[in-house]
Amino acid sequence: MICRLRQTFFGLSEKYTESVYEQFFYLKYYGGWSFTEAYNLPIKLREWFVNKLTEQLKMEKDEMDKVTRDTKNFQK
Repeated sequence: MICRLRQTFFGLSEKYTESVYEQFFYLKYYGGWSFTEAYNLPIKLREWFVNKLTEQLKMEKDEMDKVTRDTKNFQK
């Protein structure tokens, strides 16, 4: 007999698994981490690094936007 109910009480949900892989990608793409390094981090430490990387990239983007704005104003 086949059970047609989705298993939600064993293992991780698809949504959670995807969010973890998103964190791995983010750390790999923007932070230069290897998959193994990201995978072996404790969850809270991995989340901390993702948050810090997000803050850093936002700060760099804001600085670049400011320089671009200042350059445009200077050229006028």
